[in-house]
Amino acid sequence: MAARKPKQRPPSAPLFLRAIDLFSDQAHPLPTTHPFDLPAIRHLGERRLTSPVTVFVGENGTGKSTLLEAVAVALGFNPEGGSRNVRFETKPTHSGLHEHMRLSRGMTKPRDGYFLRAESYYNLASYIDDLGDGIIQAYGGKSLHAQSHGESFFALFMHRFGDRGLYLLDEPEAALSPQRQLALLVRMHQLVQGGSQFVIATHSPILMAYPGADIWQFGAEGIEHTTAAATEHWQLTKRFLVDPGGFLRELLA
Repeated sequence: MAARKPKQRPPSAPLFLRAIDLFSDQAHPLPTTHPFDLPAIRHLGERRLTSPVTVFVGENGTGKSTLLEAVAVALGFNPEGGSRNVRFETKPTHSGLHEHMRLSRGMTKPRDGYFLRAESYYNLASYIDDLGDGIIQAYGGKSLHAQSHGESFFALFMHRFGDRGLYLLDEPEAALSPQRQLALLVRMHQLVQGGSQFVIATHSPILMAYPGADIWQFGAEGIEHTTAAATEHWQLTKRFLVDPGGFLRELLA
């Protein structure tokens, strides 16, 4: 039997999310409170997405997850995660940033969409369990609470995600071993080849290494485009792996 050729991304596959714009006017002035005081948010302006994989990187507290959350809410996703049909609320902690977001969307609508928020995935898994077997089948047929944290994440990626989807992932590496992070890269590539788009906030050098990803570096000066190898995450991890003994002696001196 002849080997099956790998699926190729359609040459004209559109980006479902094309630009993110922070707007204000006399009727809607920007607040000065958090998170609007963060440089990455305050100076966001209009940012265009140019790749099927966009990656937010930066130190804790620079606004990566905050921006991703606002985009998700502006797109109609539940703030605690899930598809656009998911509606539950544990505690309303999301900011009002989405009220100042203007999103530019492609001419073609995604067939599917999902917002994965690592910190509230337990709550989402409980909600899915409450809905019963019909919904659980879409996640592989096994309760997400009957699996390890990492296995339940991977069940989502393998069974619930599909082609021509728009997927927002907030720190998906939180429950994944390095080997599983590599497997997630493979799954992402399959879905990108099927016309899907990803926007990911991560600290993982493995995930930010996806070929052709547009890396947005969040920092004290705002947001700048960079490469994975130029990020502090990558360089710090590389220094440690090249000489862990020397690195630790210097760190703990």
